[in-house]
Amino acid sequence: MGSGRWVQGDFVSVSREKAEDLSPNTARPGDLIFTQRGTLGQVAIVPSHRYDRYIVSQSQMKLTVNSDIADVLFVYYYFKAPQQQDYIKRSTIQTGVPHTNLELLRTTPVILPPLLEQRAIAGVLGALDDKIELNRRMNETLEAMAGAIFKSWFVDFDPVRAKAQGRQPLSMGAVTSALFPGSFMDSELGKIPWGWRIASIGEVVTAVGGATPSTGEPTFWDGDFNFATPRDLAPLTSPVLLGTERRITESGLKRISSGLLPKGTVLLSSRAPIGYIAVTEVAVAVNQGIIAMVCDQDLPNQYVLHWAQVNMGTIIGNANGTTFLEISKRNFRPIKVLVPPKSVLARFTDLVDPLHRRVVSSLLESRTLAALRDTLLPKLLSGEIRVKAAEKMVAGAL
Repeated sequence: MGSGRWVQGDFVSVSREKAEDLSPNTARPGDLIFTQRGTLGQVAIVPSHRYDRYIVSQSQMKLTVNSDIADVLFVYYYFKAPQQQDYIKRSTIQTGVPHTNLELLRTTPVILPPLLEQRAIAGVLGALDDKIELNRRMNETLEAMAGAIFKSWFVDFDPVRAKAQGRQPLSMGAVTSALFPGSFMDSELGKIPWGWRIASIGEVVTAVGGATPSTGEPTFWDGDFNFATPRDLAPLTSPVLLGTERRITESGLKRISSGLLPKGTVLLSSRAPIGYIAVTEVAVAVNQGIIAMVCDQDLPNQYVLHWAQVNMGTIIGNANGTTFLEISKRNFRPIKVLVPPKSVLARFTDLVDPLHRRVVSSLLESRTLAALRDTLLPKLLSGEIRVKAAEKMVAGAL
């Protein structure tokens, strides 16, 4: 829930017998799923390309649309509209954990234009979401390409192994191949390419933490400086931070000893949970739930990003805590990292940075398209903008 129109993710399976016991909780492709407790307002459509039935958890509710009078995609967008999200929040039961229930869902008023108009409205908004989804998939491919290069060069050492066996490294020109040695040597991390070295991550990047200015002091908030927390990293579809939910003033910034960190800093959530990660596209200050790695020394940020992703198990293994795991700066900085020669790192950057820039470009385009979608949504539903006019606006944006 929460990442686009479709219910998606790694599903847990139950036996056929258990599924029969839970048959009242069955959802079919095309059904709408709503969050019942937790992050209220989430809605998504059950996809048709994976399974023919699903079991809905006790924290969710299912709605089956009557296709004779309503289009499922229109109803999805209707519930995503600002006024409907406000209605959900106003109707929330506040006792205990904020929640809603089936009776509130059943009695929710829905305004339905004629079916053909519903489909036209859904088609306009869906075209924007289709492009956003295409961008997301393209970014996944670009990120996989960068990750594959990192793994081949710095985890599996494919170029070095090939040269050690007297072979030319695959898909690598002579100039790049010449940057790699043809043998290995022992190190505290095992066999590594000859001449490369091992260092502590705190020796090769500037690793700092942050703090939160008093939330009770209004002069610290709603200023000009981005303020990053794990909450900003959690929903990212790509490890790139374009902006933050909250911003602080210059007075608030002075309350954070690490100050304003430059664009290109690698952010890692250090607790609840450990492992959200992103490279910043803006200067940011960070709170106490983030370890920020300023790449101003031996390692470029794309190398550090992929190193952290590949070694997340080691990072988490150095965490401690009773209520929840946390990796402190003290425990993080000594973690060992492989440091290749500058010439190899420069070549890696030459290959990977263009992929990163394309990811950023797609994210910026998707953000613009999402803003247009969110602007059109209430206006189409209210009739303020007609479908034909919206189609022209969307055509000009795509």
